[in-house]
Amino acid sequence: MGPFFDAALSFPTVLFTFLLLVIVLYWVLVVAGVFGFDDGPLDGPDGPDGPGGPGAANATGLLGGLGLGGVPAAVAVSLLVAVAWFACLVGGTLVTGTPALVAVLLGALLCAWACTRIVVLSMRRLVPKERVPSRADFVGRTCVIRTRRVGRDFGQAEVTSADGSSALVQVRQTGDEDFAAGSTALIFAYDLPGEFFWVMPYDAELDPDRPI
Repeated sequence: MGPFFDAALSFPTVLFTFLLLVIVLYWVLVVAGVFGFDDGPLDGPDGPDGPGGPGAANATGLLGGLGLGGVPAAVAVSLLVAVAWFACLVGGTLVTGTPALVAVLLGALLCAWACTRIVVLSMRRLVPKERVPSRADFVGRTCVIRTRRVGRDFGQAEVTSADGSSALVQVRQTGDEDFAAGSTALIFAYDLPGEFFWVMPYDAELDPDRPI
């Protein structure tokens, strides 16, 4: 084991040896349940260096600039360090001399980025993209009128989204229906330029999905 440790503690491999030990310890703690999957040096708890802090934000931004975003930072950094360490270990045992070892370091960094990039792209294809909620999701849902009237130029209603949260939205009608406060209406369209919803009277008796 002597030659192995000598190589691991020699330039340029030693630059990544300590980082690799930290990453291995991190994943051991994750498996043991001490850390959650998103807890750690780059994805820690909320705070100055947590997910909402500058440390995590800078790391995530750096990974995104390298084309390695879209996956947990811990995964991308672990791959980068592991591949760079292994490439330096192999290269460092094959060549000697400072210029050659510097070239090994640069080649290891490039190899680590390329390998990590391939893995990240593969993971992106496997992970479904999160759907971004939009106001159009309210179309087809019922709402409760919160103003005394609803006209072509005035009206507000409360609508509940699929996740249970509610929102107060602007509503309008095309006819002359009497929408009193507390009545139920059906949202049938969204006007993007005006940023309001078109509503119409809603009859629960005609709802095919109503409980019998």
